Amino acid sequence: MSKRKYFGTDGIRGKVGEYPITPDFALKLGWAVGRVLAKEGIGNVLIGKDTRISGYMLESALEAGFASAGVAAAFTGPMPTPAIAYLTRTFRADAGVVISASHNPFYDNGIKFFSTEGKKLPDDVEALIEAELEKPLVCVASDKLGRASRITDAAGRYIEFCKGSFDHELSLSGLKIVVDCANGATYHIAPNVLKELGAHVIKIGCNPNGMNINEKCGATDVDALIEKVLEEKADLGFALDGDGDRIILVDHNGHKVDGDQIIYIIAREALRKGQLQGGVVGTLMSNMGLEIGLKELGIPFVRAKVGDRYVLEKLIENDWRFGAENSGHVLLLDKTTTGDGIIAGLQVLSAMIRNKMSLADLSCGMKLFPQVLLNVHLSGSTDPLNHQQVKDVIQEVELALADKGRLLIRKSGTEPLIRVMVEGEDKTLVTQYAQCIVDVIKKVNAN
Repeated sequence: MSKRKYFGTDGIRGKVGEYPITPDFALKLGWAVGRVLAKEGIGNVLIGKDTRISGYMLESALEAGFASAGVAAAFTGPMPTPAIAYLTRTFRADAGVVISASHNPFYDNGIKFFSTEGKKLPDDVEALIEAELEKPLVCVASDKLGRASRITDAAGRYIEFCKGSFDHELSLSGLKIVVDCANGATYHIAPNVLKELGAHVIKIGCNPNGMNINEKCGATDVDALIEKVLEEKADLGFALDGDGDRIILVDHNGHKVDGDQIIYIIAREALRKGQLQGGVVGTLMSNMGLEIGLKELGIPFVRAKVGDRYVLEKLIENDWRFGAENSGHVLLLDKTTTGDGIIAGLQVLSAMIRNKMSLADLSCGMKLFPQVLLNVHLSGSTDPLNHQQVKDVIQEVELALADKGRLLIRKSGTEPLIRVMVEGEDKTLVTQYAQCIVDVIKKVNAN
């Protein structure tokens, strides 16, 4: 497939006000998507967003673009990404649109799409949309214009869907849970789901103002959650990201439980109940401890490229159901079609209750290897990874790690970053290796 101009690994993303995250491009994008959909006889889409202030601007522009192509649009208001995937299916809509930059700061935003099955658009459909974007915008006749409407009960529908994924004979009664919604799209969803299932819920990061999304809170920064769990002597904490497709947990001791540990707990419980179909898909970033832990249980494990869309592709290819990224994207295809932080968290709670074990005890089954991830911001157009000095230092680290660790260097699909990950048995050495590579990349990038 040829390189795409606009679509990255998770839709189109960038800084608000800078191309392509501008109202004029959003309008053209809505028109282009509408044109591609109309060729298939399609005529209605759902549009959801997270809590960024720029969401108002972009949803209006997108709706105008869809209308000009003859496609009707229904607004849900602030809703988690997985909620739009679900609602697209349940409303029999022909596509779902999410306006979100997920875990990024408020000044970024993005636009991603779901098919009528609630799955991310295939690469070939994204290619068709990009081809349409190169054409001049031509509005349909006035009697063919799309209409706009609003879905007033979207939140309630999704809350019931989440509750339905939790074993009906179980209750969260007696559990104290701190929920950090990153001041994002789950602020009015996650606390209600847990409360209605019986938990005593303490909320933080649930007061969005349009600009505080992901700011020192949520799945990308659990310090505030750890502090609150310890202060309240809670049983555990939930940390969701800005659009609700990631989850990180915190146990009662204040220890972080990441996506690798979460999928390990869920897969082991499915195996215990005789409900495991196949194995588990991780990514190149998945901790070696997950691979070893699953092997000890006799559960197959394969790695996909970084990005939940690639985890999904590998799951479908193998006809498996469970996959995850260590960042907290957890895919449970027996429950839903895309990563869903709330539903993943509920499955861990189910395992806790059934086994009468704390999250800390459940997490003890696998040992995480020390892993250091450092980011280098790219300031120019040249690729430092092609420079000989960078190649040399990478080779030196790989030789030093031998078969007792891993090195992964990759460009981010959503931000101008190079991500350097080093994993091994000794945290001090791992940190030194990662910093050494970063220093060389920065030096080359500055020249």
